[in-house]
Amino acid sequence: MRIEWLLALRFLKEGRAQTFFMLGGVTMGVGVIVFLTSLITGLQRSIIEKTLGTQAHVVMRPPDDEARRIITPDSTLAVSANVERRAQRLSSILQWQQVMRELEKRPEVTAVSPLVAGPSFAIRGSATKSVALMGIDPEKYTRIVPMPSFLKEGEFRITANDAAIGTDLARELGVTLGDKIRLQTADGRSETITVAGIFDVGIRDLNRRWVFITLRSAQNLLDLVGGVSSIDVTVRDLFKAEVIGEQLARQTGLTAESWMKTNAQLMVGLKSQSASSYMIQFFVIISVAFGITSVLVVSVIQKSREVGILRAMGCSRRRVRHIFLLQGGVVGLVGSLLGSGLGALLVTFFASTAKNPDGTPIFPVVLEPGMFLIAAGVATVTGILAAAAPAVRAAKLDPVVAIRNV
Repeated sequence: MRIEWLLALRFLKEGRAQTFFMLGGVTMGVGVIVFLTSLITGLQRSIIEKTLGTQAHVVMRPPDDEARRIITPDSTLAVSANVERRAQRLSSILQWQQVMRELEKRPEVTAVSPLVAGPSFAIRGSATKSVALMGIDPEKYTRIVPMPSFLKEGEFRITANDAAIGTDLARELGVTLGDKIRLQTADGRSETITVAGIFDVGIRDLNRRWVFITLRSAQNLLDLVGGVSSIDVTVRDLFKAEVIGEQLARQTGLTAESWMKTNAQLMVGLKSQSASSYMIQFFVIISVAFGITSVLVVSVIQKSREVGILRAMGCSRRRVRHIFLLQGGVVGLVGSLLGSGLGALLVTFFASTAKNPDGTPIFPVVLEPGMFLIAAGVATVTGILAAAAPAVRAAKLDPVVAIRNV
């Protein structure tokens, strides 16, 4: 072991009280950082999972219909300067099968599913409810939204005769598994289906409106034979959904809408949470750094005689600096290990005490190895940087003056 290490560890051992306070500060600081990071990461993941549990990352739709100005045959003048916006009708994506094949080839895309969605009425006896028809390919759609996991009764069996509806719609219509309801659109098309599954996605409006039927049944009811109204897409990195959506829109000529755009307020909230967490962590790190610096400055004063003797014996200024830098690094590393353990204990305690009435944690917490590695690296670097000023001061000590005055 080099002489710098021996002297650094000896100085730390001799100044037990000072070492204890430095370790205590680093431990508390790292514990707070680990706890906050775990808590906020778990909270954000929970919010995102609940938000994206019922929607695709990117939705591809046909471009909006736009009115064109009428030009006279013998001139380039428009007949009217005011062009009214056209009412949007349900339209199909041109050559949607080919578009799906193109999307599936992209490496950042994990799942693609066609969808036919439109308004209808669900009728049973004297009860009539406005619903949203969701015509799907069950095998493809369940890779986008895990509907079987939301089932409360029955199974997610979507066939020509079977459908799945939400718990609120089932209650309002007074139906149970095996009952039949009639779906009727505004232009008079109708079809009778059997309730094979009842789901609860956790959003009351969706539980009241969604009715899942086959793609072909929805195409017939909504007069979109052979077409689809949109294509749902999931991507590997959900936080790149907006960028990927723009790329897909340029490639296909369709309109792309990402979850980040449809949930703009959620994104603002998540960014605010992250910014608050980073600010707290920054000030914790600064506090820890000042604590280490102040203690090591006192240590330099107390060890002036020893430093002077070392310098008189031929120890270079560089080695003296290394001694105090090593002290800061050791304190940072050991404190980070203790702090990681403290943070993990705090997280475990919080998760075991803060629970919902059903026993699930209020805020799911996340403990990942990378979190501890980052905390250890930050604490060690902070310790070294905090020791820089005392190290420079120790290296500048005049050995004659230090030995004579101490």
